[in-house]
Amino acid sequence: MASNAPCLYIALYTDEDIDGELAAQIRANGYDAISTPEVNNLTLSDEMQVAFATSQQRAILTHNAKDFEPLFREYLRIKKEHYGIIISDQIEIGELLRRVLNMLDRVDAEQMKNTFHHLGEFK
Repeated sequence: MASNAPCLYIALYTDEDIDGELAAQIRANGYDAISTPEVNNLTLSDEMQVAFATSQQRAILTHNAKDFEPLFREYLRIKKEHYGIIISDQIEIGELLRRVLNMLDRVDAEQMKNTFHHLGEFK
């Protein structure tokens, strides 16, 4: 039976500049996450990375604020749907995982849709 209920948990897609181990650690904590290397998307442009994440109904996590913040603004301007863009400073993987898990416990997929967040919000 199909459900129209909103998805509670955010599905994540980590960009190539995020440590590839992070997605595995997120999955080990019971959440849905895939990484760019796992799906062989290392050569895709930033625009194509967001398009892939959107096609998979996933929020994208990246360290690349310089390129992804303007992409978010463009999506907003043209009212193009996406499942969230999350930026993080480059921090050690343990702290990165802790912040991601805190975010996943506080924000659901519907709340993340079409938004831009900095992982620093979830310290």
